[in-house]
Amino acid sequence: MAIKFGTMTPQGWRLDLLDIPDPVEKYEHMTRFAQESERLGYDSVWVYDHFHTVPTPELETNFECWISTAALCRDTEKIRVGQMVTCNNYRPPALLAKMASTVDVLSHGRLDFGIGAGWYEEEFRAYGYEFPEGPVRLRQLEEALQIIKAMWTEDYATFEGKFYNVQGAINEPKGVQKPHIPIWIGGGGEKVTLKLVAKYGDAMNVTERHPDGYRHKLEVLRGHCENVGRNFDDIIKSAHAFVTLVPPGEDPEKVTARTRAQFGKLSGTEVSLDEYRQRVMTGGPQEVVDYLGAIKDAGYDYFVMYFRNDLTKFDTLQLFAEEVIPHLR
Repeated sequence: MAIKFGTMTPQGWRLDLLDIPDPVEKYEHMTRFAQESERLGYDSVWVYDHFHTVPTPELETNFECWISTAALCRDTEKIRVGQMVTCNNYRPPALLAKMASTVDVLSHGRLDFGIGAGWYEEEFRAYGYEFPEGPVRLRQLEEALQIIKAMWTEDYATFEGKFYNVQGAINEPKGVQKPHIPIWIGGGGEKVTLKLVAKYGDAMNVTERHPDGYRHKLEVLRGHCENVGRNFDDIIKSAHAFVTLVPPGEDPEKVTARTRAQFGKLSGTEVSLDEYRQRVMTGGPQEVVDYLGAIKDAGYDYFVMYFRNDLTKFDTLQLFAEEVIPHLR
């Protein structure tokens, strides 16, 4: 299978639009980033589903996930658009299925549907959502996945669960893609989340730092597939990779300065370049090729990139497309 590449467009969640003062221009930059990704040959563009910024909640722009998904679908022509990932608890599953179906139609079949159990307790509570314990959120996610699939495949969706119920729900149109919109399940939880991938997912998406960690997640997924009778090879294996790409001849200290300062604000201590490298893969194009190549060799066929660079410019996007992607495809 050919290796595919997606990129996270800046939407404010990681404080990646700070240098653009006007909110209208912030959005216009976000959509231009998606358009440039399309022009450069990326396969997909993605947005996060969060309300408050990280590493700390700030009074800064952070565009809503599903409105942004719909807008980016209409602002682009060919590139696929997805969420990394939708928080299940923020919207009732039947409504979410209806929203996704609508977006799949308006995008002419370019939607990737990402979903997960959610984790950001502070924003749950700030927005008035209950924050159940992790096992409960995962049971809710499993019920939601069953409802969403029913809404996309059945004339009258009916489901009675502990957390959610639908009674003869009609969802027309169901979307463009067949047999249904691809479901990407995010998270690397080995006992439950990866089992949900095996049972319901068309794609998995996990975040690790080192290739051995990525390889281990696939071993776990393979075991779950065997247990539930699912063909392991039918599932897209996606790595959500965080990289600071250092242009040739530039100083890594300067390139990483802003993100290291953000990390330092969270921890209360200065973050050195060596410490930063332990958390984020940092290097020139060949170093990034070697790093991603090792993850590819571990069995991954899709990379969703978040560049911890200055995303108010397009130079990292272009450098990666020209000097990294061709060596991995």
